[in-house]
Amino acid sequence: MAGKSASARTRYTGKVTSKGQTTVPKEVRDFLGLEEGSQMEWIVDDGKVTVKPRKLRAIDLDGILGPPPSGDTHVTVEEMNEAIGAAIVDRYERSLKR
Repeated sequence: MAGKSASARTRYTGKVTSKGQTTVPKEVRDFLGLEEGSQMEWIVDDGKVTVKPRKLRAIDLDGILGPPPSGDTHVTVEEMNEAIGAAIVDRYERSLKR
């Protein structure tokens, strides 16, 4: 698809497996910049389907770290910096013991 404009119509075909999986043709993967693990969005609208790469949004990260730890969940920036500094010192001291 190199050298073609995004508005040029080119058709590609593929098969659907018994598990509902399909292969995105290499030319399409290259054009869209898809890599292994890329998420796709399927939009069904009035009998037509549009497939496009799904870009990560901030809302997609909601809950990724799990629930907050129990207890006091309010930590100041100073407390965070102090904890990070202590972790760095601890890691450095462990590296010296090796």
